[in-house]
Amino acid sequence: MKVKVGLYSVTYSGAWYRGGALTLDKFISKAKAMGFDGVEIGAKRPHGNPLDLDKDARKKVREQIESEGLELPAIGAYTDFTSPVEELRENQMVMMREQIRLAKDLGAKYVRVFLAWPGVTLRDGLATYDMTRRYSEFNYPDVTRLEKWNFAKTCLKEAVKYAEEDGIVLALQNHAPLVRNHRDVLDMVREVGSEYLKVCLDAPLLTRQEDDWVAQAVKEVGKLQVHSHFGGEFERGSDGKPRLLPFEFGKPLINYPRFVKALDEIGYKGYLCYEFCHPCLDEMHQPAGIERIDSQVKMALEYMRDLLSRL
Repeated sequence: MKVKVGLYSVTYSGAWYRGGALTLDKFISKAKAMGFDGVEIGAKRPHGNPLDLDKDARKKVREQIESEGLELPAIGAYTDFTSPVEELRENQMVMMREQIRLAKDLGAKYVRVFLAWPGVTLRDGLATYDMTRRYSEFNYPDVTRLEKWNFAKTCLKEAVKYAEEDGIVLALQNHAPLVRNHRDVLDMVREVGSEYLKVCLDAPLLTRQEDDWVAQAVKEVGKLQVHSHFGGEFERGSDGKPRLLPFEFGKPLINYPRFVKALDEIGYKGYLCYEFCHPCLDEMHQPAGIERIDSQVKMALEYMRDLLSRL
């Protein structure tokens, strides 16, 4: 098995900690210095919004990634195809088209997509999901889940045509709210019916973490799996090794050991990209600085390398 470990640029976007975003070039250099195999670039500001990267800038980014000896497996799009408002869905499709072109120009294979990304808002300069989760739940209360599903399916059927034109594969992530579980992802991929739509199955988003459940989910996705992420926070145990912490007190640990083993069993040879994408707080529940992010990223890489070495 040759699973590679990447770093997702959202981690250093300045959204989750005090200290501001790293520029894209500094992020790429940091990923190299820390020992990652590759990087994933978020296709929004401050790093990968297509509006901000002209032809020369794209060439420069691609050359830097190659010169650092890194790979760019994917860029991460933030898509919501579920609005009943036609103009809003059309706006999403314009951005999707540009993100596919960006992926081609940067040399990525995949564009990660959501069915219904709820988004983030800013409070005191930092991102939060609190409001957008409520917005997502109560937006368009007269629109049924089935209608949203079909809006998204129609958009994806159009999007895969653009992807095919540029030789890019879309990777649908098992991310709420419209997606309830990995089988919803598989249903959408089947209904769209294109070789240019595959799956990005992430362990933290699985609805259960028991060994059998995790293994079953990975097995059912099988060869459709082309990309994945991992997240979480860590601390050093008494043995000096990174120890994964639960996302919330009382919640089960993300079952990365069984998830990684299951990936091995299906012959997965893609990337696991680490992302820190929630508020980074210190022991007093105050926003922490970039130094805490650095510490978490280093432990995450060490943790995942250790899991992979046991296969």
